[in-house]
Amino acid sequence: MRIIVPILLLMACLMNAQGQNPERASTAFDRSKIHWPQWLNHLANDTGSSAEPRFMLYPTLGYAPETLWEFGGSGLTVFHHKKDTTLRLSEISAFAFFTQLKQHGLWIDHAIYGRENKFFVLGKIRLQNFPLQYYGIGNNIGKSPLAIIPANYYQVRERLVYQLKGNLFAGLELDYQHLSRPHFLWNENNANGDYVRPLGGYGSQNLGVGFGLLWDSRQNILNVRQGFLAEIAYLHYGDLFRDSHRMNTLFMDGRYFHRVTKKQVLAMQVIGQFSTGDVPFNQLSLMGGEMMMRGKYLGKYRDQQYLAAQAEYRFLPFGFSERLGGAVFASVGAVSSTFPTQHYKTAGGAGLRYLLFPKKDVFVRADFGFERSGYGIYFFVGEAF
Repeated sequence: MRIIVPILLLMACLMNAQGQNPERASTAFDRSKIHWPQWLNHLANDTGSSAEPRFMLYPTLGYAPETLWEFGGSGLTVFHHKKDTTLRLSEISAFAFFTQLKQHGLWIDHAIYGRENKFFVLGKIRLQNFPLQYYGIGNNIGKSPLAIIPANYYQVRERLVYQLKGNLFAGLELDYQHLSRPHFLWNENNANGDYVRPLGGYGSQNLGVGFGLLWDSRQNILNVRQGFLAEIAYLHYGDLFRDSHRMNTLFMDGRYFHRVTKKQVLAMQVIGQFSTGDVPFNQLSLMGGEMMMRGKYLGKYRDQQYLAAQAEYRFLPFGFSERLGGAVFASVGAVSSTFPTQHYKTAGGAGLRYLLFPKKDVFVRADFGFERSGYGIYFFVGEAF
């Protein structure tokens, strides 16, 4: 579990709440004596034209058993190409961290829409030295990890997509993943007595190249109120490097968003990832994380095949507030060496939303997800899907 505390955002929320409802402030608290910086007022009240880019920086703080205290900083910018608000909203986010155990990393995510929405670039970059909790492969795993694996991990995933007609797009998909110097710290209380490294346990380096086809009618990917996304992609990983593994992966993602009322949205998603060949353990399909099956540790369940679905009902914002909202969600999914399978897992939860940039309709979310054996707390800008 990792808890992220955005200190500057809390200050902005406090400032905005006082500005909107001064009659509710305590008589013991005199707002007039606090001189908020101009940049914080700009963040809290979203001043300026809706065509202008928005940018924010804030520190983060977290704690997890495998890292101890974690310190970092995050940055986010959202913008329209050439300030044209008829185009889709682009975003670039970054998160850098270091921990008490001298681990460190940098995450970068981006979705950039170009001229006339005819092309866009979707991608993520992960550069990190961070411990992985390895429970094994498949569904027959214990409550405790078999090993903790400190390792250097690098990933660059890019999708370069061009418009064919209307909302139909196609393009090139690239995925580079490199796991180097993994060190297995085996759990001495391992009930299964399994101390054999899985495939890729001594490190792996793979480059996948493929083709993707998608239908995308979304306008604001950080907060979709109405629209549809259907994507299918195929990637082939060859023997380009000495420690490469030949494999193929088929990825599918379907999302549907229905505006129930002006401020309420029903969102649904189905994803699948199916791999064949010699798949290293770090590139198996992983269940859990901050997007799908929230509440489960990412990678606790992993295998060659993965199928999951989720539904989320969003209040953006609540009827009694101008900027505070919430959501409830539930998901079901399974990993397996083959399909069909009967080993489906469930997860669910709820969260709060705060309207960070009203003129661009961008919320920040804090989600609490739980499942039978644990829970997770997630803090991100933009919805999970």
